[in-house]
Amino acid sequence: MIVKSIGIVDGIIADKYGKRGDSFNENGMPTYSLPLKIEDAPANTVSYALILEDKDAYPVSGGFTWIHWTAANITKTTIVENESQTTIDFVQGVNSWTSIQGGQQSLELSSFYGGMAPPDAPHLYELHVFALDTKLELENGFFMNDLYKKMDGHIVDEYTLKGLYNN
Repeated sequence: MIVKSIGIVDGIIADKYGKRGDSFNENGMPTYSLPLKIEDAPANTVSYALILEDKDAYPVSGGFTWIHWTAANITKTTIVENESQTTIDFVQGVNSWTSIQGGQQSLELSSFYGGMAPPDAPHLYELHVFALDTKLELENGFFMNDLYKKMDGHIVDEYTLKGLYNN
C-alpha cells in the first residue's frame, strides 16, 4: 500500500495546512486538512483509519506526542483537501487541541483535523494510514487509544507518509 498527498511536495507540507494557512476555527486552530490518496491496498481491505501525529512536539508539549488528526471507517481511497470539516463519510477522533497545552478546546471542536503549528522549530509530521479488514465501532469524538484497541487484529497493511512543516 502507498499513500500520497499533493499537500506534501519534496517532503515539505504546504503552508495552507497549518498555522500559515487561512482556515481556522473560533479558537485559532488551523482546520484546512491535508488531502490524501491511497493506492495498492490489499484486496481484503474494508476500510481505512488514519493518525496524523507530531513526535517532535514531545519536548515542547510537556512530554507527549501531538495528535493532529484521527479518522476511521474511511471507505474510499481519496480524501480531498479540507474534507475533515465537511465529511459525513467517516468518523473523526479527538486531536490534542483539547489538551491543556492546546487551550482545552472542546471535544466537539477538537474532533476534526487540527493543523500544524510548531512553536519552536520545523517539525516532522507522520501520517499513518491503516488498511483494515472491517469497519470499526467508533463514533465521532473517539480517543486515539480507542482507535488502536478497535484496530487490534484487523490491520492488513499500513503506510506512513512523512512531511516537514516549518515554524
